[in-house]
Amino acid sequence: MKRLQAYWELAKPRLIFLVILSAMAGFYLAGRPGVETPALWSALLGISLVSAGSMVLNQWLEREADAKMVRTQARPLPQKQVTPLEAFALGLILSAAGLWILTAGGHVAAAILAGVTLALYIVVYTPLKKATTVCTLIGAIPGALPTLTGWAAVEWPLGGRAWILFLILFLWQMPHFYAISWLWRDDYIRAGFRILSVDDSKGSRVARHIFIYVLALIPVSLLPVWIGMAGWIYGAGVLALGFYFLWKAVQALGDINRYARPVFRASIIYLSALLILLMLDKQ
Repeated sequence: MKRLQAYWELAKPRLIFLVILSAMAGFYLAGRPGVETPALWSALLGISLVSAGSMVLNQWLEREADAKMVRTQARPLPQKQVTPLEAFALGLILSAAGLWILTAGGHVAAAILAGVTLALYIVVYTPLKKATTVCTLIGAIPGALPTLTGWAAVEWPLGGRAWILFLILFLWQMPHFYAISWLWRDDYIRAGFRILSVDDSKGSRVARHIFIYVLALIPVSLLPVWIGMAGWIYGAGVLALGFYFLWKAVQALGDINRYARPVFRASIIYLSALLILLMLDKQ
């Protein structure tokens, strides 16, 4: 039982929730008459498994760094609840199973995008975290791709609406991760990661980046209204969410130590509510 629990923790189910929500939004917003519910579930299952596999493989690659950080020391690999070989095998099995389900379900384009997401996350983003602060921008790409993957399960090639949704998620990830990076700055220093917060002892640059990206997110989040993708209910809701998020970013400009966590919490509320509103007010 403990071994199964360790496998479950390796897959990071709480993070998978946002992946599922993003993919579901893409699938639903691309929906057209004739797309059946079983197609949605097979697509979501495949995307979820590939995402879980990437989480496991990321922890396998970063197991030594995780052992140095307070935030991650309790994970199954640093605690030796599973062996590196078991984690590696689990990551491969989950990823392969997800890709097979997508392909067998007829979601070939989605399978390709899921494979690209996996490769970018594991082969590109993970090694770059110890090489350059640009890693955050690179990492935002695979982080935003699940929504395109869900869209591709219904419609291919991808149109402008799909890319607008991708852009919203891409921009959202920047303040979200910058807040996390400041909260756990000391951990990242111990692990040898090269991210913005490590090179910013006072946090002023991190706070400015949070503010700039949240500010850019507000007009981009309104694009679905301007192109007729969503209605005024979404528009009013996302505008209120945007100003709430921006207010937390403004507070962080004055005191990043006090407001990094409120910014992080606001980011979770913002994205979850935005995606739900977008699906509810689809035009």
